[in-house]
Amino acid sequence: MKILYAIQGTGNGHLARATEIIPILKEMGEIDILVSGIQSDIELPFKVKYKLNGFSFIFGKNGGVDIWKTILKARLFRLIKDIRIIPVDDYDLVINDFEPVTAWACKLWRKECIGVSHQNAVLHTGAAKPKKNDLLGKWILKYYAPSSVKYGFHFKQLDENVFTPVIRSSIRNAVPGNKGHYTVYLPAFNDQKILEILDPFRQYTWQVFSKYCTMPYKARNIHFNPVSLEAFNKSFVNCSGVICTAGFETPAEALFMGKKLCVVPMKNQYEQACNAAMLAEMGVTVVEKSSQFHDKISLWLSEETNIRIAYPDCTREIFFSLIQKYEVQRDPGPLNFILRIRKRFNWPEVSIPVSSRLRQRHL
Repeated sequence: MKILYAIQGTGNGHLARATEIIPILKEMGEIDILVSGIQSDIELPFKVKYKLNGFSFIFGKNGGVDIWKTILKARLFRLIKDIRIIPVDDYDLVINDFEPVTAWACKLWRKECIGVSHQNAVLHTGAAKPKKNDLLGKWILKYYAPSSVKYGFHFKQLDENVFTPVIRSSIRNAVPGNKGHYTVYLPAFNDQKILEILDPFRQYTWQVFSKYCTMPYKARNIHFNPVSLEAFNKSFVNCSGVICTAGFETPAEALFMGKKLCVVPMKNQYEQACNAAMLAEMGVTVVEKSSQFHDKISLWLSEETNIRIAYPDCTREIFFSLIQKYEVQRDPGPLNFILRIRKRFNWPEVSIPVSSRLRQRHL
């Protein structure tokens, strides 16, 4: 089977999750990787066949998405051209992690697109929503990267198509420590703003990972570092607590490791508002306004209660099941016909006159 795996390159969460998923997909067939977006700080340790501009939401420096820069850097004519020429029909299966170019290319050429992303779970009826309604935010989540079939990941399993988070092996297999520092990742704030937020808490050690930092430096008790997946993992595993955006991967891994967690949802980002609403229901500290920083962080630092969730390791099972399902659907031969008839009339498995090896391959 030839698979195209398309990944959103805005932020680092999608790419970090992909490091866990790509080796699994490689076991199932020939895989090509496509990444679109210009806002990531990390590189995949795999060959990327297609690297596209896509459509990225540009982070600002004061806590949110910069709408004007997002529009200016959109390059809509290039986006349309990429949608028209990307060869999605060369692949047996297109798996899409909220990536717009292949999603719309599949829609244009009537190719099935299997969406597997956190964003697919955010609009689920069972997922928490913020009090403030955001029609534009909902529209973006629904139409930014449309797919034929949707599977999602969320902080809780909501139904048979919405799974618990993918926890990277480097985190799942790590032994949590506590060296007394706090790890901070707030990519929508520049270093000066982060310094203003953390400076009142000089009795604590802060390790900040900043997209605006090119060389490590120290400002009193605050250590600023460039974004590096390896360095971040080391700091994260050994920290006392984490302050980060209300994204998905980092909060989920913090919950898995039992790290004290405080999230700051980005402004103008409906997905993060939804994540913050669900995390608040779970007992996580949420800072929604800049005026709340001092009081909420002070209270958070004084608290001792951590939330720990033992998310199961089922990523391999999820993707094996998904690919086997669509391999059967695209099989035009007699075995697929028999399988469909068996399902229609609820015949027992022993009634299918095929070898056990073939049955295991297709069921």
